[in-house]
Amino acid sequence: MSRMTVNGISVCLRGEERYEYFTVTLARGRRKRLCQYDYRAEEGELFTCVAETLDKCRQKRDEWLETLYK
Repeated sequence: MSRMTVNGISVCLRGEERYEYFTVTLARGRRKRLCQYDYRAEEGELFTCVAETLDKCRQKRDEWLETLYK
């Protein structure tokens, strides 16, 4: 798996997506798996989100792209 950031800055190139899954521990030891997602539009704007699945991240990205190009 490649790193998504270097020194806290996204290394996502234009037109590219990067994602990685991570697990958080919640109250009473419950664990939850989440996906962190970055996408950089061709114009250079960065979209980033965290959701339960990669599909949900991509759905959020598509909604963002619709607002970006209106």
